[in-house]
Amino acid sequence: FSSSGFQVAPETKAVMKWLRSIPFVLSASLHGGELVVTYPYDYSRHPMEEKMFSPTPDEKVFKMLAKAYADAHPVISDRSELRCGGNFVKRGGIINGAEWYSFTGGMADFNYLHTNCFEITVEVGCEKFPLEEELFTIWHENKGALLNYMEMVHRGIKGIVSDKFGNPIKNARISVRGIQHDVTTGN
Repeated sequence: FSSSGFQVAPETKAVMKWLRSIPFVLSASLHGGELVVTYPYDYSRHPMEEKMFSPTPDEKVFKMLAKAYADAHPVISDRSELRCGGNFVKRGGIINGAEWYSFTGGMADFNYLHTNCFEITVEVGCEKFPLEEELFTIWHENKGALLNYMEMVHRGIKGIVSDKFGNPIKNARISVRGIQHDVTTGN
C-alpha cells in the first residue's frame, strides 16, 4: 500500500522505478475518450473543488508543450466546435487537467513532483475503446503531433554541470529564479 492507502499496481511501481533510474525529460500518456491535450496538475490543490485550475510552477512550459502537440494534430487544431472534442476549441485544444476534472494518482503529477520529466496527457479520440479498424486513422492523426512533441525536448536550458576538473556532478540541483520547482542533474 502507498502512503495514501491505495495499492500501487506492480506495473505502476515498475514505471516509477524506471522514471527514477533514467533522466527522462518528456513523456506523454495516451488515453481515449475525448480529443484534447491536458497538462498538470491533474489533482486539484483543493481536493473538494471540481474543475479548479491547478497550475504547476512551470505552467508556461506545460502550456507550450501541450500546444505543440495540439497545434500539430489535424483534428485538435480544427476550429469546428461541432466535431469530437469541439468543446475545447476555444481553449486551443488544451486544458489544465484539474480544471477539466481532478483525480489523484496520475503519472503526469508524479513525474513532475518526483522526477525531472514533464508529462502531458493526450486524449487521442472520443471513443474510449476504438475499434481495431479505427486504429490506423488514429495513428496517422497523432503521428505528426507526437513527432512535434518529441522535438520539444530540445527547448529550454541544457548542458553539463561539472566540477572544476570537468567531471559531471550527479544530482546537482538546478534552480530557476521565479520558478519554485528545481530539477536535478542525471548520472
